[in-house]
Amino acid sequence: MGTSRRAFLTRLGRSKGFLIEETYSSSITHIVSENNSGDEVQAWLDNQTGRDTSSSVCLLDIRWFTESMEAGHPVTVQDRHTLQVNPKPNIDPAAMLMKSYACQRRTPLKHHNSILTDALEILAQNAEYNDNEGRSVAFRRAASVLKALPHRVKSMEDLRSLPCLGDHSQRVIKALTGIFGVGVRTADRWFREGLRSPDDLIRTGQQLNRAQQAGVQYYNDLQKPVTKAEADVISDIVEKAVHAVLPGAEIQLMGGFRRGKEVGHDVDFLITHPEEGKEEGLMPKITNWLEEQGLLLYQKTTRNSYLEKMDGPARAPNNMDRFERCFSIFKLQASAESCKSNSTTSVQDISTGSETERPRDQHSEESDWRAVRVDLVVSPYSQFAFATLGWTGSKLFERELRRWAGQEKHMSLSSHALYDSKQNLYLRAKTEEEIFAYLGLEFIPPSERNA
Repeated sequence: MGTSRRAFLTRLGRSKGFLIEETYSSSITHIVSENNSGDEVQAWLDNQTGRDTSSSVCLLDIRWFTESMEAGHPVTVQDRHTLQVNPKPNIDPAAMLMKSYACQRRTPLKHHNSILTDALEILAQNAEYNDNEGRSVAFRRAASVLKALPHRVKSMEDLRSLPCLGDHSQRVIKALTGIFGVGVRTADRWFREGLRSPDDLIRTGQQLNRAQQAGVQYYNDLQKPVTKAEADVISDIVEKAVHAVLPGAEIQLMGGFRRGKEVGHDVDFLITHPEEGKEEGLMPKITNWLEEQGLLLYQKTTRNSYLEKMDGPARAPNNMDRFERCFSIFKLQASAESCKSNSTTSVQDISTGSETERPRDQHSEESDWRAVRVDLVVSPYSQFAFATLGWTGSKLFERELRRWAGQEKHMSLSSHALYDSKQNLYLRAKTEEEIFAYLGLEFIPPSERNA
C-alpha cells in the first residue's frame, strides 16, 4: 500500500472513530493489508515482534476495512476477509534469521544463488523500463534475500518463511528452476530488442544533445566494464587534480569498487575538505585542470542545491541528492601502442544543424586510450558521512536504509542528513558507524552491502 493511500485510509478510519496505530504494539488486534499474502504479512509481523504471533491478531484483507468504513463500525470478520496463512513447515535456521530489511542483512559480493538473482534482476530492470517501479522493487528485494542466503536454493521448500518473496517472485523462481534457460533468454531478448544501436540513431538522423552525442561517439567504450586497476589509475588522476586546486582535500572512491567489486560500469568519487566552506565552487576548478591536461572528453557540472530546512527536509528522501557534481567521460590512457583508424561516421551537430564526422574507431581495442564514465561529487564536510553512506550503495541497500529509517524509526535519511521527526532535529554524524547507531542497526561494512 502506498504512503498516500495509507495516510488517506488512516484519516478516514479515525474520522469514523476507529483507533488506528501506525506502528505495531501489543494492543493491536487487527492488521489490514492490501496486495499481500497472509504468509507475507505473518512473516512481517513475526519479524516485528521476534516471536510467533500467528494466533494473537487477525490478519485481514483491505476489503474488511472498506466494508467497515461503509458500515460505520467494524463488521463481523468473515472467511473472505481473512488472509490465509499456511502452516509453518520445518524452517531452515537461515530463514528464521533472515531480516526483512536489506540494511539489516550482510550481503556478500559473491553468493550461492547467482543464477536466480541474475534472472530476477533482469525482470526488475525490465519492469523499471516499463515504468512499473513497484514490481521492479519487489524483484530486487527478492533477489537481495537470495543473495544473503548462506546456501544454494535447491527447491521451493527452501523459500518458505523468507521475507520479500511474494507469490509473483516465487512463481518466477519456480519457472526458472524448471526451464530456466528459456525463461531468462526470452526475457533478456525482449529486453534488448527495445534498445536502438548507435548506428540506428545515426541512420535515422536523430537530433542529439551534447550528452547523447558523447554517448554515441564513445558507445563501445562505455559498454565495456571498468576494472579495479583502471579505477585506481583514475583515482590517482582525480587525486592529483583535486590537490592541485585545493590542497588538503579528501577524495574517496565510491560505489561498487568501495564494496569490493573488481569491475563496474563507471567510477564514482566523493570529494570534501575538513575546513567547511573551502569545498564551495571546487568543481569548475577541477574540471578546468582536467581539461587543460586533455583528460576530459565530456563533462556537465551541476551546482549544490541542497538547503537544510529548520523544520525538516523539504521533500521526501530519495536516492537523488543535490550535491555539486560533474558527470564526465574521461580519456584514460592505455599501455598498448596507438593504432589510428581513418574510418568515420557522422553525428548530427545540434548547434549548427550540420553533420560532423567523428573517428569511428579512434578508441577501439587497438587505440592507446579508452573512454570511461566518471562521476565527481563534492560534499561539505558536515555531510560527508551521509554522502559516503549514500554513494557506497548498493541501490537496494540504500533504498532499504531509507525505508527502515522512515517506517521503523520515524526518521528521514538522505545523502545529506538524518532528521528525527519525533525530536524535530537533525542528527549529526562524522562516521557511517554513528548513522547506523542512530538507526538502531548493527554496522554493516561496505563489502557486505551488496544487496
